[in-house]
Amino acid sequence: METDIVIVGAGPAGLCLARSLCKSGLDIVLVDQQALGELENPKFDGREIALTQKSVEILKNLDVWDRIDPASKSSLTDAKIFNGSSPFALGIGHELSAYTELGWLVPNHLIRKAAYDAIHACHEDGEVEVIAAERVIGVETGDAGAKVQLESGQSISARLVIAADSRYSPTRRMMGISADMHDFGKSMLVCGMTHDVPHHHAAWEWFGYGQTLALLPMNPEPASGAFRSSVVVTLAGREIDRLMSLDDQAFNHEIERRFERRLGRMTLATTRHAYPLVSVYPRRFVGKRFATVGDAAVGMHPVTAHGFNFGLSGIDALSRALIGAEANGLDIADDALLKRYENHHRRSTRPLYLITAFITRVYTDDRLPAKLARNLMLRFGEHVTPFKQLVAASLAGH
Repeated sequence: METDIVIVGAGPAGLCLARSLCKSGLDIVLVDQQALGELENPKFDGREIALTQKSVEILKNLDVWDRIDPASKSSLTDAKIFNGSSPFALGIGHELSAYTELGWLVPNHLIRKAAYDAIHACHEDGEVEVIAAERVIGVETGDAGAKVQLESGQSISARLVIAADSRYSPTRRMMGISADMHDFGKSMLVCGMTHDVPHHHAAWEWFGYGQTLALLPMNPEPASGAFRSSVVVTLAGREIDRLMSLDDQAFNHEIERRFERRLGRMTLATTRHAYPLVSVYPRRFVGKRFATVGDAAVGMHPVTAHGFNFGLSGIDALSRALIGAEANGLDIADDALLKRYENHHRRSTRPLYLITAFITRVYTDDRLPAKLARNLMLRFGEHVTPFKQLVAASLAGH
Protein backbone atom coordinates (compact mmCIF):
# COMPACT_ATOMS: atom_id res chain seq x y z
CA MET A 1 0.00 0.00 0.00
CA GLU A 2 1.18 3.53 -0.76
CA THR A 3 0.05 6.76 0.88
CA ASP A 4 1.33 10.21 1.77
CA ILE A 5 1.18 10.07 5.57
CA VAL A 6 0.86 7.22 8.06
CA ILE A 7 -0.43 8.26 11.49
CA VAL A 8 0.23 5.63 14.15
CA GLY A 9 -2.37 5.85 16.94
CA ALA A 10 -6.06 6.73 16.76
CA GLY A 11 -6.44 8.35 20.15
CA PRO A 12 -7.73 11.92 20.31
CA ALA A 13 -4.42 13.35 19.01
CA GLY A 14 -4.13 11.00 16.04
CA LEU A 15 -7.78 11.44 15.13
CA CYS A 16 -7.61 15.24 15.34
CA LEU A 17 -4.45 15.29 13.24
CA ALA A 18 -6.12 13.13 10.57
CA ARG A 19 -9.13 15.45 10.58
CA SER A 20 -6.92 18.53 10.28
CA LEU A 21 -5.37 17.10 7.10
CA CYS A 22 -8.69 16.27 5.45
CA LYS A 23 -9.31 18.03 2.12
CA SER A 24 -5.61 18.93 1.86
CA GLY A 25 -4.98 16.65 -1.10
CA LEU A 26 -2.89 14.36 1.10
CA ASP A 27 -3.80 10.71 1.47
CA ILE A 28 -3.75 9.57 5.09
CA VAL A 29 -3.62 6.09 6.63
CA LEU A 30 -4.48 5.90 10.32
CA VAL A 31 -3.33 2.72 12.11
CA ASP A 32 -4.43 1.62 15.58
CA GLN A 33 -4.35 -1.55 17.68
CA GLN A 34 -7.96 -1.15 18.79
CA ALA A 35 -10.81 -2.87 17.00
CA LEU A 36 -12.95 -0.73 14.72
CA GLY A 37 -15.92 -0.94 17.08
CA GLU A 38 -13.81 0.53 19.90
CA LEU A 39 -12.75 3.43 17.68
CA GLU A 40 -16.31 4.11 16.57
CA ASN A 41 -17.79 3.92 20.08
CA PRO A 42 -15.06 4.33 22.70
CA LYS A 43 -15.95 3.46 26.28
CA PHE A 44 -15.85 5.81 29.26
CA ASP A 45 -12.31 5.78 30.67
CA GLY A 46 -12.72 8.11 33.64
CA ARG A 47 -10.71 10.96 32.17
CA GLU A 48 -12.20 14.43 31.88
CA ILE A 49 -10.14 16.68 29.61
CA ALA A 50 -9.70 20.34 30.55
CA LEU A 51 -9.80 22.35 27.34
CA THR A 52 -8.56 25.92 27.05
CA GLN A 53 -10.43 28.51 25.01
CA LYS A 54 -7.75 28.20 22.32
CA SER A 55 -8.23 24.42 22.18
CA VAL A 56 -11.99 24.84 21.81
CA GLU A 57 -11.35 27.16 18.85
CA ILE A 58 -9.17 24.47 17.23
CA LEU A 59 -11.80 21.77 17.83
CA LYS A 60 -14.45 24.01 16.29
CA ASN A 61 -12.30 24.46 13.19
CA LEU A 62 -11.91 20.68 12.99
CA ASP A 63 -15.69 20.16 13.12
CA VAL A 64 -15.23 18.22 16.37
CA TRP A 65 -16.60 20.59 19.04
CA ASP A 66 -20.17 20.77 17.75
CA ARG A 67 -20.37 16.98 17.51
CA ILE A 68 -20.12 16.70 21.31
CA ASP A 69 -23.40 16.77 23.25
CA PRO A 70 -23.68 20.23 24.90
CA ALA A 71 -24.88 18.57 28.10
CA SER A 72 -21.49 16.83 28.33
CA LYS A 73 -19.53 20.08 28.15
CA SER A 74 -18.97 21.50 31.63
CA SER A 75 -17.79 25.06 32.04
CA LEU A 76 -14.67 25.66 34.13
CA THR A 77 -15.34 29.03 35.68
CA ASP A 78 -12.76 29.30 38.45
CA ALA A 79 -9.87 27.38 40.00
CA LYS A 80 -8.84 26.92 43.63
CA ILE A 81 -5.55 25.66 45.02
CA PHE A 82 -5.47 24.21 48.56
CA ASN A 83 -2.58 23.10 50.75
CA GLY A 84 -2.88 20.63 53.60
CA SER A 85 -5.96 20.91 55.82
CA SER A 86 -6.11 24.68 55.67
CA PRO A 87 -9.46 26.03 54.39
CA PHE A 88 -7.58 28.85 52.65
CA ALA A 89 -7.35 28.59 48.87
CA LEU A 90 -5.60 30.60 46.20
CA GLY A 91 -8.45 31.54 43.88
CA ILE A 92 -8.15 32.09 40.14
CA GLY A 93 -11.38 33.61 38.86
CA HIS A 94 -12.66 33.91 35.31
CA GLU A 95 -12.95 37.67 35.79
CA LEU A 96 -9.14 37.78 35.54
CA SER A 97 -9.40 36.62 31.94
CA ALA A 98 -11.24 37.91 28.88
CA TYR A 99 -13.84 35.12 29.06
CA THR A 100 -16.90 34.17 31.06
CA GLU A 101 -15.20 30.83 31.76
CA LEU A 102 -11.56 29.77 31.88
CA GLY A 103 -12.24 26.69 29.80
CA TRP A 104 -14.31 23.54 29.47
CA LEU A 105 -14.27 19.98 30.75
CA VAL A 106 -15.24 17.21 28.33
CA PRO A 107 -15.00 13.41 28.75
CA ASN A 108 -12.06 11.99 26.84
CA HIS A 109 -14.11 9.21 25.22
CA LEU A 110 -16.56 11.77 23.79
CA ILE A 111 -13.72 13.78 22.24
CA ARG A 112 -12.47 10.57 20.65
CA LYS A 113 -15.90 9.69 19.29
CA ALA A 114 -16.52 13.20 17.92
CA ALA A 115 -13.09 13.24 16.25
CA TYR A 116 -13.68 9.82 14.70
CA ASP A 117 -17.09 10.91 13.41
CA ALA A 118 -15.49 14.07 11.98
CA ILE A 119 -12.99 12.08 9.90
CA HIS A 120 -15.65 9.64 8.69
CA ALA A 121 -16.58 11.86 5.73
CA CYS A 122 -12.91 12.05 4.76
CA HIS A 123 -12.71 8.28 5.01
CA GLU A 124 -15.65 7.96 2.64
CA ASP A 125 -13.95 10.34 0.19
CA GLY A 126 -10.83 8.19 0.26
CA GLU A 127 -8.51 10.76 1.88
CA VAL A 128 -8.34 8.99 5.25
CA GLU A 129 -8.18 5.21 5.54
CA VAL A 130 -8.47 3.66 8.98
CA ILE A 131 -6.70 0.36 9.62
CA ALA A 132 -7.98 -0.99 12.93
CA ALA A 133 -6.92 -3.98 15.06
CA GLU A 134 -3.41 -3.74 13.64
CA ARG A 135 -0.04 -3.19 15.30
CA VAL A 136 3.00 -1.44 13.84
CA ILE A 137 6.10 -3.61 14.34
CA GLY A 138 8.64 -1.70 12.26
CA VAL A 139 9.42 1.71 10.80
CA GLU A 140 12.13 2.52 8.26
CA THR A 141 12.77 6.02 6.94
CA GLY A 142 15.27 7.49 4.48
CA ASP A 143 15.79 10.20 1.91
CA ALA A 144 13.55 8.46 -0.63
CA GLY A 145 10.61 7.70 1.68
CA ALA A 146 9.34 5.73 4.66
CA LYS A 147 7.97 2.25 5.18
CA VAL A 148 5.74 1.01 8.00
CA GLN A 149 5.56 -2.72 8.68
CA LEU A 150 2.37 -4.12 10.22
CA GLU A 151 2.08 -7.25 12.35
CA SER A 152 -0.19 -8.84 9.75
CA GLY A 153 2.67 -8.75 7.25
CA GLN A 154 1.29 -5.79 5.28
CA SER A 155 3.62 -2.86 4.63
CA ILE A 156 2.77 0.77 3.89
CA SER A 157 5.03 3.09 1.89
CA ALA A 158 4.67 6.75 2.80
CA ARG A 159 6.30 10.14 2.50
CA LEU A 160 5.97 10.82 6.25
CA VAL A 161 5.26 8.83 9.42
CA ILE A 162 3.70 10.52 12.46
CA ALA A 163 3.55 8.91 15.91
CA ALA A 164 0.49 9.64 18.04
CA ASP A 165 0.63 6.41 20.05
CA SER A 166 0.86 7.60 23.69
CA ARG A 167 3.64 8.92 25.87
CA TYR A 168 5.21 5.44 25.85
CA SER A 169 5.21 5.53 22.01
CA PRO A 170 6.65 2.29 20.60
CA THR A 171 6.93 4.06 17.23
CA ARG A 172 9.14 6.79 18.69
CA ARG A 173 11.31 4.09 20.22
CA MET A 174 11.56 2.26 16.86
CA MET A 175 12.97 5.49 15.45
CA GLY A 176 15.67 5.49 18.13
CA ILE A 177 14.44 8.68 19.79
CA SER A 178 15.11 8.66 23.52
CA ALA A 179 12.99 10.49 26.06
CA ASP A 180 13.40 11.90 29.54
CA MET A 181 10.84 9.98 31.57
CA HIS A 182 9.92 10.66 35.18
CA ASP A 183 7.98 7.99 37.03
CA PHE A 184 6.45 9.65 40.09
CA GLY A 185 5.95 6.28 41.76
CA LYS A 186 2.27 7.07 42.13
CA SER A 187 -0.99 6.35 40.39
CA MET A 188 -4.17 8.31 39.78
CA LEU A 189 -7.65 7.02 40.44
CA VAL A 190 -10.33 8.85 38.45
CA CYS A 191 -14.10 8.53 38.65
CA GLY A 192 -17.30 10.55 38.66
CA MET A 193 -19.03 11.26 41.98
CA THR A 194 -22.08 13.16 43.16
CA HIS A 195 -21.92 15.28 46.30
CA ASP A 196 -24.09 17.46 48.53
CA VAL A 197 -22.14 20.74 48.41
CA PRO A 198 -22.18 22.71 45.12
CA HIS A 199 -18.89 23.17 43.29
CA HIS A 200 -19.94 26.43 41.55
CA HIS A 201 -18.01 25.19 38.48
CA ALA A 202 -14.68 25.74 40.24
CA ALA A 203 -11.88 23.21 39.84
CA TRP A 204 -9.94 22.23 42.96
CA GLU A 205 -6.28 21.24 43.12
CA TRP A 206 -5.63 20.09 46.67
CA PHE A 207 -2.09 19.30 47.74
CA GLY A 208 -2.89 17.35 50.87
CA TYR A 209 -0.20 15.84 53.00
CA GLY A 210 0.54 12.39 51.63
CA GLN A 211 -1.99 12.75 48.82
CA THR A 212 -3.04 15.01 45.97
CA LEU A 213 -6.72 15.51 45.22
CA ALA A 214 -8.43 17.19 42.31
CA LEU A 215 -12.05 18.06 41.75
CA LEU A 216 -13.23 18.81 38.21
CA PRO A 217 -16.73 20.34 38.11
CA MET A 218 -19.22 18.55 35.89
CA ASN A 219 -22.80 19.36 34.95
CA PRO A 220 -25.53 18.08 37.32
CA GLU A 221 -26.90 14.56 37.07
CA PRO A 222 -29.62 14.66 34.36
CA ALA A 223 -32.20 12.70 36.36
CA SER A 224 -31.69 13.87 39.94
CA GLY A 225 -30.00 17.24 39.43
CA ALA A 226 -27.36 16.22 41.99
CA PHE A 227 -24.05 18.07 41.98
CA ARG A 228 -21.42 16.04 40.19
CA SER A 229 -17.66 16.19 39.74
CA SER A 230 -14.82 14.16 38.37
CA VAL A 231 -12.63 13.17 41.30
CA VAL A 232 -8.90 12.48 40.94
CA VAL A 233 -6.96 10.90 43.80
CA THR A 234 -3.17 10.55 43.51
CA LEU A 235 -1.44 8.14 45.89
CA ALA A 236 1.19 5.43 45.96
CA GLY A 237 0.28 2.56 43.66
CA ARG A 238 -0.55 0.12 46.47
CA GLU A 239 -3.00 2.62 48.00
CA ILE A 240 -4.72 3.14 44.67
CA ASP A 241 -5.01 -0.64 44.30
CA ARG A 242 -6.68 -0.75 47.72
CA LEU A 243 -9.15 2.00 46.77
CA MET A 244 -9.97 0.21 43.53
CA SER A 245 -10.80 -2.97 45.47
CA LEU A 246 -13.24 -1.37 47.95
CA ASP A 247 -16.96 -1.88 47.55
CA ASP A 248 -18.94 1.21 46.58
CA GLN A 249 -20.08 2.11 50.09
CA ALA A 250 -16.61 1.80 51.60
CA PHE A 251 -15.16 3.76 48.68
CA ASN A 252 -17.67 6.60 49.19
CA HIS A 253 -16.78 6.86 52.89
CA GLU A 254 -13.05 6.82 52.10
CA ILE A 255 -13.31 9.64 49.56
CA GLU A 256 -15.52 11.70 51.87
CA ARG A 257 -12.82 11.35 54.53
CA ARG A 258 -10.01 12.27 52.18
CA PHE A 259 -11.93 15.41 51.13
CA GLU A 260 -12.47 16.15 54.83
CA ARG A 261 -16.22 16.10 54.13
CA ARG A 262 -16.01 19.55 52.54
CA LEU A 263 -18.36 18.30 49.83
CA GLY A 264 -20.72 16.58 52.23
CA ARG A 265 -21.94 13.12 51.28
CA MET A 266 -20.19 11.73 48.19
CA THR A 267 -21.51 8.90 46.05
CA LEU A 268 -19.81 7.01 43.24
CA ALA A 269 -21.56 7.69 39.93
CA THR A 270 -19.30 5.94 37.40
CA THR A 271 -16.77 3.16 37.09
CA ARG A 272 -13.33 3.69 38.62
CA HIS A 273 -10.13 3.82 36.56
CA ALA A 274 -6.46 3.93 37.58
CA TYR A 275 -3.45 5.22 35.63
CA PRO A 276 0.26 5.35 36.48
CA LEU A 277 1.67 8.84 36.91
CA VAL A 278 4.54 9.31 34.45
CA SER A 279 5.70 12.39 32.56
CA VAL A 280 7.70 12.17 29.34
CA TYR A 281 9.66 14.67 27.26
CA PRO A 282 11.51 13.26 24.19
CA ARG A 283 15.00 14.47 23.30
CA ARG A 284 13.67 15.08 19.77
CA PHE A 285 10.19 15.54 18.34
CA VAL A 286 11.18 14.69 14.77
CA GLY A 287 13.48 12.47 12.74
CA LYS A 288 14.07 11.65 9.10
CA ARG A 289 10.56 11.67 7.56
CA PHE A 290 9.14 11.27 11.06
CA ALA A 291 7.33 13.45 13.62
CA THR A 292 5.56 13.04 16.95
CA VAL A 293 2.35 14.68 18.19
CA GLY A 294 0.16 14.49 21.29
CA ASP A 295 1.52 12.57 24.26
CA ALA A 296 4.09 10.93 21.99
CA ALA A 297 5.65 14.41 21.80
CA VAL A 298 4.96 15.70 25.32
CA GLY A 299 3.49 13.58 28.11
CA MET A 300 2.56 16.12 30.78
CA HIS A 301 1.87 15.67 34.48
CA PRO A 302 -1.85 16.46 34.77
CA VAL A 303 -1.51 19.03 37.56
CA THR A 304 -1.55 21.97 35.11
CA ALA A 305 -4.16 20.31 32.84
CA HIS A 306 -2.32 21.14 29.63
CA GLY A 307 -1.57 17.73 28.14
CA PHE A 308 -4.20 17.54 25.39
CA ASN A 309 -4.07 21.31 24.93
CA PHE A 310 -0.38 21.01 24.03
CA GLY A 311 -1.33 18.15 21.74
CA LEU A 312 -3.87 20.27 19.86
CA SER A 313 -1.44 23.18 19.62
CA GLY A 314 1.20 20.91 18.08
CA ILE A 315 -1.32 19.35 15.70
CA ASP A 316 -2.41 22.79 14.55
CA ALA A 317 1.19 23.89 13.90
CA LEU A 318 2.23 20.69 12.13
CA SER A 319 -0.87 20.38 9.95
CA ARG A 320 -0.57 24.00 8.79
CA ALA A 321 3.04 23.37 7.79
CA LEU A 322 2.18 20.15 5.95
CA ILE A 323 -0.80 21.64 4.12
CA GLY A 324 1.25 24.68 3.09
CA ALA A 325 4.09 22.52 1.79
CA GLU A 326 1.73 20.31 -0.23
CA ALA A 327 -0.08 23.32 -1.69
CA ASN A 328 3.24 24.79 -2.83
CA GLY A 329 4.59 21.56 -4.31
CA LEU A 330 7.22 21.13 -1.58
CA ASP A 331 8.33 18.01 0.28
CA ILE A 332 6.03 17.54 3.30
CA ALA A 333 8.83 15.65 5.08
CA ASP A 334 11.57 18.20 4.38
CA ASP A 335 14.09 18.25 7.23
CA ALA A 336 13.87 22.02 7.62
CA LEU A 337 10.06 21.96 7.76
CA LEU A 338 10.03 19.29 10.48
CA LYS A 339 12.75 21.12 12.39
CA ARG A 340 10.69 24.32 12.39
CA TYR A 341 7.76 22.36 13.82
CA GLU A 342 10.03 20.87 16.48
CA ASN A 343 11.41 24.28 17.48
CA HIS A 344 7.92 25.78 17.63
CA HIS A 345 6.52 22.96 19.75
CA ARG A 346 9.52 22.98 22.07
CA ARG A 347 9.17 26.72 22.68
CA SER A 348 5.46 26.24 23.34
CA THR A 349 5.79 23.35 25.76
CA ARG A 350 9.20 23.29 27.46
CA PRO A 351 8.71 26.22 29.89
CA LEU A 352 5.43 24.90 31.32
CA TYR A 353 6.78 21.35 31.38
CA LEU A 354 9.65 22.53 33.60
CA ILE A 355 7.35 24.70 35.73
CA THR A 356 5.04 21.72 36.21
CA ALA A 357 7.98 19.57 37.32
CA PHE A 358 8.91 22.26 39.87
CA ILE A 359 5.33 22.51 41.16
CA THR A 360 5.04 18.76 41.64
CA ARG A 361 8.33 18.67 43.56
CA VAL A 362 7.47 21.56 45.87
CA TYR A 363 3.80 20.77 46.42
CA THR A 364 4.21 17.05 47.08
CA ASP A 365 7.10 17.43 49.52
CA ASP A 366 5.70 16.77 53.00
CA ARG A 367 8.68 18.00 54.98
CA LEU A 368 7.89 20.91 57.31
CA PRO A 369 9.91 23.60 55.42
CA ALA A 370 8.12 22.70 52.17
CA LYS A 371 4.72 22.83 53.87
CA LEU A 372 5.45 26.29 55.25
CA ALA A 373 6.82 27.48 51.91
CA ARG A 374 3.66 26.33 50.12
CA ASN A 375 1.44 28.21 52.53
CA LEU A 376 3.50 31.36 52.09
CA MET A 377 3.48 31.06 48.28
CA LEU A 378 -0.28 30.57 48.12
CA ARG A 379 -1.05 33.46 50.45
CA PHE A 380 1.41 35.71 48.65
CA GLY A 381 -0.03 34.74 45.29
CA GLU A 382 -3.56 35.54 46.44
CA HIS A 383 -2.59 39.22 46.76
CA VAL A 384 -0.58 39.54 43.52
CA THR A 385 -3.10 40.28 40.78
CA PRO A 386 -0.62 40.16 37.85
CA PHE A 387 0.40 36.65 38.92
CA LYS A 388 -3.21 35.51 39.09
CA GLN A 389 -3.92 37.09 35.70
CA LEU A 390 -0.97 35.16 34.25
CA VAL A 391 -2.32 31.89 35.65
CA ALA A 392 -5.83 32.69 34.35
CA ALA A 393 -4.41 33.41 30.89
CA SER A 394 -2.53 30.10 30.96
CA LEU A 395 -5.69 28.20 31.93
CA ALA A 396 -7.61 29.90 29.13
CA GLY A 397 -4.82 29.18 26.66
CA HIS A 398 -4.08 32.78 25.71
